[in-house]
Amino acid sequence: MNQKILSPEVQQYILKHIKDDVNQIALAKPVFEGVRSTALASQIAAKKKSLHKLPTWYHQNYIYYPPLLSIEQCSSELTAAYKANLIIGNTLIDLTAGFGVDSFFFSKKAQKVTSCEIDTELSAISAHNVKILGANNIKCLAADGIKIIKEKGLNFDTIYIDPARRSGSTKVFKLKECTPDVTSHLNLFLEKSQRIIIKTAPLLDISAGIAELQNVSEIHIVSVKNECKELIWIIDRNYTSETKIICITINEITKTFSFGLSALQTRINIATVAPAGYLYEPDVALLKSGAFNLIADQFELQKLHQHSHLYFSDVIKSDFLGRIFEIETLLTLNELKKEKNLIGNVIVRNFPEKAEHLVKKYKITPSHDDFIIFTQSSNGYLVIKARIIQYY
Repeated sequence: MNQKILSPEVQQYILKHIKDDVNQIALAKPVFEGVRSTALASQIAAKKKSLHKLPTWYHQNYIYYPPLLSIEQCSSELTAAYKANLIIGNTLIDLTAGFGVDSFFFSKKAQKVTSCEIDTELSAISAHNVKILGANNIKCLAADGIKIIKEKGLNFDTIYIDPARRSGSTKVFKLKECTPDVTSHLNLFLEKSQRIIIKTAPLLDISAGIAELQNVSEIHIVSVKNECKELIWIIDRNYTSETKIICITINEITKTFSFGLSALQTRINIATVAPAGYLYEPDVALLKSGAFNLIADQFELQKLHQHSHLYFSDVIKSDFLGRIFEIETLLTLNELKKEKNLIGNVIVRNFPEKAEHLVKKYKITPSHDDFIIFTQSSNGYLVIKARIIQYY
């Protein structure tokens, strides 16, 4: 950690050149003694990335930024704030702190936070930023958090861990393929805490995760503006009941949809009538949950097709987690060929052609509020012209 980067002159330079091309800055001659041009460029690039993802850090003076990759991999403020509401008790240990975003938000709820990061440079950066941000109840340690629990015999109300996927792992991965391996240390964690919170990438299969773990009380599927950001696994020491799935969509309005795992067995009848009224497209958090039939049952919607995962109703359900369209016209593919001057954003659901190909094929002009949805109903392929009335 180069302390010269924190000098007033360098900090003013970073602010002044925040909108400049970082590649040109990196290739230019050094501006300050003891500060490489590449280091300046790295600070500016990381600060830029923090504008929307980490606004608290971005708007705070004298923040020291790690390499850009750490900013890209850390939690956003939105998801970190959500996780902070899931902790219990007064003491927490963050075993894989990284840049320290989660630790910072945990410190707003817990009295004492131990923030462990095995990378000494990253830990030093976090320790500096903790002081700048005034989070005096965080203790930053450049250490292996699991060793600390083992060797010091410490107990915590909550243990938080964000295991990283090992390089070279396949797209479908397991927790035991991550570092650290949560599954091999789970008994230790249960012995040392009341609650364990595990953050994983959304690619992790929910059924596979449950099979690897024990005492899973809740699984939170977190999406921000229809992008699934993370899965949060809550493990409670004495929990033996059914696992609860909680879908959370964070947008202008935050919405939740929760159910017990057994509800995934809900059965419904697929609609046999043509869709009319309003079309419902689930948020990715709902789709990740696999509750395709339950969505129709709970929101009193009709499912268009077993594999289309689109729904419709003659009334608006504003509490729905996802987009809602007002259906204007239904067309067969043959009828669509006769249409001219088509306008709309193309959506493809359970249809054999890609959106970009359909745009060219039918010469469709994009639109802000109008949509053309290529899908399949129980009666075959269908094209729906609709107008959006609710965004994610």
